[in-house]
Amino acid sequence: MYRTALRNVLAHKGRLLMTALAVLLGTAFVAGTMVFSDTFGSALKNSYSKSYSDLSVLVSDTGAQSTGSQSTDAGSAGAGSEQTGPGDPGLTAATLAQLGKLPGVASSRGTVSSFAAVADKQGKAIGQDGGSTGANYVPDSAGQDPRYPMAEGRGPQKSGEIALDRQSADKAGYHVGDTVRVATNGPAMNATLTGIFTTDDPRVSAGAPLVLFDTASAQRLLLAPGRFSEISLTAAPGTSQDTLLTEVDQAIGHPDHITAKTADQLQSDQRQLVSQTMGSIRTMLLAFAGISLFVGIFIIANTFTMLVAQRTRELALLRAIGASRKQVTRSVLLEAVLIGLLSSVAGLLAGIGIGAGMQALVGQLGSGNTPSGPLVVSPATVLTALLVGVLVTVVSALLPARRAARIAPVAAMSSGDQPASQKGLLVRNSIGGVITAAGVALILGGAAAGSGGRELVAGGAGAALIGIFILIPLLSRPLIALIGPLLSRLFGVSGKLAQQNAVRNPRRTAATAAALTIGLTLVSALSVLGASLNGWLDKAVGDSLKADYAVQMSNGLPLSQSIVDQVRKTPGVAAASPIDTVGFTIAGSHSQVTGVDPAQAGQLLTLTMTAGSEAALDQGQLLVDTVVAQSSHLSVGSTVPATFPDGRSGSLTVGGIYQRNPMISEMAMSNAALAGHGATDDYGQVLVKGADGPSPALERALTAAGGDNPLIEVQSKADLRDQASSVISFALNMLYGLLAMSVLVAVLGVVNTMAMSVFERKREIGMLRAIGLDRAKVKRMVQLESVVISLFGAVLGLGLGCFLAWAVNGTLKDSVTGLSTVLPYGKLLLFLVLAGVVGLVAAIWPSRRAARLDILESIKAA
Repeated sequence: MYRTALRNVLAHKGRLLMTALAVLLGTAFVAGTMVFSDTFGSALKNSYSKSYSDLSVLVSDTGAQSTGSQSTDAGSAGAGSEQTGPGDPGLTAATLAQLGKLPGVASSRGTVSSFAAVADKQGKAIGQDGGSTGANYVPDSAGQDPRYPMAEGRGPQKSGEIALDRQSADKAGYHVGDTVRVATNGPAMNATLTGIFTTDDPRVSAGAPLVLFDTASAQRLLLAPGRFSEISLTAAPGTSQDTLLTEVDQAIGHPDHITAKTADQLQSDQRQLVSQTMGSIRTMLLAFAGISLFVGIFIIANTFTMLVAQRTRELALLRAIGASRKQVTRSVLLEAVLIGLLSSVAGLLAGIGIGAGMQALVGQLGSGNTPSGPLVVSPATVLTALLVGVLVTVVSALLPARRAARIAPVAAMSSGDQPASQKGLLVRNSIGGVITAAGVALILGGAAAGSGGRELVAGGAGAALIGIFILIPLLSRPLIALIGPLLSRLFGVSGKLAQQNAVRNPRRTAATAAALTIGLTLVSALSVLGASLNGWLDKAVGDSLKADYAVQMSNGLPLSQSIVDQVRKTPGVAAASPIDTVGFTIAGSHSQVTGVDPAQAGQLLTLTMTAGSEAALDQGQLLVDTVVAQSSHLSVGSTVPATFPDGRSGSLTVGGIYQRNPMISEMAMSNAALAGHGATDDYGQVLVKGADGPSPALERALTAAGGDNPLIEVQSKADLRDQASSVISFALNMLYGLLAMSVLVAVLGVVNTMAMSVFERKREIGMLRAIGLDRAKVKRMVQLESVVISLFGAVLGLGLGCFLAWAVNGTLKDSVTGLSTVLPYGKLLLFLVLAGVVGLVAAIWPSRRAARLDILESIKAA
């Protein structure tokens, strides 16, 4: 039987090709994902470990992470923003001197680090938004900083001087002596480039610029005068990291905002962070690989079912000469093992290539600056790829193998086609109907339950998919019959035969269509969700925002007070209000409170009050939206306990209730009231209303008010909509790309089914040719059958996808007020047309093969 199984694999290698490709693609996706995540993760860990090679203990001030105020003149002083407690100086020169005198310290270094943007010669920011960093240059007795060795020139020594990393300088075309525009969250300043340095900082390696200032300037511009964000300590010979850490803890005590960690601890934290990040990426990619493998199951099962049907006489003969049912089953399963093993090995090799390609692609996207390292192919990757491929193939072939063993030898010898019993069909359809009904009921219940029904919708979607897969054979006859008259009218006898062939074997049609149904269910659901969210955004921005422009930093950092003041003074501005969002603990839960200017809010925002008045903002009272008011049982006059940003506790009075507005959070107060409760002036944006409405002149004036900061954005309503829409579009395109593999596997399934169907109907095609059906009509018949099956699967997928998207929208109605389901008819029609094209393309080879069959040889075929 083992020799028989091997002979059958070799004899049917052509018919098993598409099955092998389906397994190969799935395992390649799995192996590629694992190779990429292991390789990139290893490179990141090695890169970050280098950044701690020159220290033993790092002391950090977590309360000193905000950017200092900056003026337009590089030599003028700015007032820093401190976030430590009253009277707490944080890490200062005194702290640095104190720690430097510890017995176990060989050297100490005070570091200032925060965001700082560098503009190129065209005024645009170098590098990605938010990735640019500023730091201080700390020269030794020889005037050199060993952390940043100078390749050209010297380090900055006074205000108005900077040094820039080699990669950024080359990218922008800067040379020593050039004037460079530098900015934090305020107006830009001019500085002289005195030096270009090299560094192994992983952020710089990833393409983020690094600009160095002298220590005093860095403190003033990036943090606060006299403050350090970190102090690096190097242990003296014979002193371990743990011993030095103990000395540091005893010296500084345990302030809430001061932390001290050894280099080993920092490296461990970084490795853990990288592992978590890459683990999330791996999980997402493997989920889509799983979808591809799930689609492949239908193809593999269909292939073995057709092979078993074509070999019923052969299997019957084996039974007649003494082979048992178990031996027949094992023979078919052994074929599956061989195919799975060979395909998995090929998939593993392809996956290694995919992993290397993904690593190279990431390097290109990062301008060649992303961390790199040797390709990592772990034993776990090899074992997983082989096991997944073999198990998927064997599981898919299990039912066909059992079905082959159950065929009675006499019945098999008398007929090559054993129809399913009416009892079996009744049981199948009954089970499918019950599962589908249960899934639909769960989906409807989850949609009605709102945000609490997401688990119900997810469970119902899975049940509905399984139920519909079971019912597809039952649904195929009536649905395909609907287009029978159209096919006959347009294509004559070829169309009529195509329709009849498509429903001749409903199970085969179901298995082929199901593969397309899965892919198009997910694609159409994502498309409907994206269209619904974009429609909601258009309406939300238009209805909730009266302002003409929003001025903000492109990297999301807060604007400085100087920028806010300049925007307010801009000619042509009728109203302007900075928007601040602060975290409060209200009624025991963390809440976001938006700060606005009460005098200007009515001209900039649409607050539809259902109770109370906007005037309550002037009285320092709290406004809440209807969702919060309903869930917390609040009304005008209610008081709620609160813990404020400065750590004090008290109560707030609800002065009004408004309908949810997507431009602000669930609660609102005046900026003055927030400041009175200890909130800092971290304004995320400034809303602006023009005296004469939006105009190019006002937009240019607002840009100039930003002091030529390369990261200042002036966005209109359309820009705000487009920005949010681009995020949705990017996410959709990424998901479409990940789903492309499963769609490709589904296409292979159509090709496979049509090719094996042509082989199975060889005699029938010969008879059709003999009675006058020419080659062109035979080819058209096969092509139309493929198109019909593809469109059948597409219609089911589009219908189910739209239904699931509607249900998901129902679960979002509490958090996204006013969200309604929008059907992108053009895109859905495009998917339907593409499904037809897929069917047509998939039939090219099978139809040509059918048309070239020799008439006499086909009629003689057994």
